[in-house]
Amino acid sequence: MKDRIRVLMIGDVSGSVGMGALFLGLSSLVRDEKIDFVIVNGENASAGFGISISDYQALKKLGADVITSGNHIWQKEEIYDTLEKSDDILRPLNYPDPCIGHGYTIRKKGAFSVGVINAQGRMMMAPIDDPVRRIEKILKDIRKETPLVFVDFHAEDTLEKEAFAFALDGKVTAVAGTHTHVQTADEKILPQGTAYITDLGLTGVLDAVIGSDPGKSIERQLTQLPIKSEVASGDGHIQGVIIEADCQTGKAVSIRRFTK
Repeated sequence: MKDRIRVLMIGDVSGSVGMGALFLGLSSLVRDEKIDFVIVNGENASAGFGISISDYQALKKLGADVITSGNHIWQKEEIYDTLEKSDDILRPLNYPDPCIGHGYTIRKKGAFSVGVINAQGRMMMAPIDDPVRRIEKILKDIRKETPLVFVDFHAEDTLEKEAFAFALDGKVTAVAGTHTHVQTADEKILPQGTAYITDLGLTGVLDAVIGSDPGKSIERQLTQLPIKSEVASGDGHIQGVIIEADCQTGKAVSIRRFTK
């Protein structure tokens, strides 16, 4: 067994342009960077809101080992049955228990077993259950099977993201923020060995307003009318981080952000 694992965590995939960017660039990224495991946030894959069954299947075919999500996972009811039956597509763990789907998974790939947790913030978002307490309830069971635990924390507020990461420092391998679609330049290893970045960024059109058409966004700001966002057209890019971790301890060795 290898001493270290290299994990790719990819920021929110936005619409067909984001899917196209993965189609063109994911396989070469995995090959060139010698990636062992791929985690993709796919909650905006279908026209910017939610994920369809066909996009779920496409992401799996392109190489996503686990698909994470956030508050938009509920946009398309067609995915609900898949959420319930499949643990390679996650919804945030801390939605109340009656909600369908899985908030975490342990996936075996080659010599590795990798735990992936999806959680959602509460500041400026829905008042769901506390993410740290919900994670702590399941973490011991996950770590009985593997020390390698990667968390997608889908949240709006930077303060909440940083506090969340420090609360889990040394307990998980990595905490990567999603949701804001703007890649941050604060990737680091926290004092107890957890890799962290506030936001992975966007897989889609970067020359836009968080992946959306600037004209629609400007019109909504000027009028304050509930104008629906539309995914921007243009060149697609992939954003995210590459994390290397020690397979025995589960601690992160390095984290590097990229734009491709």
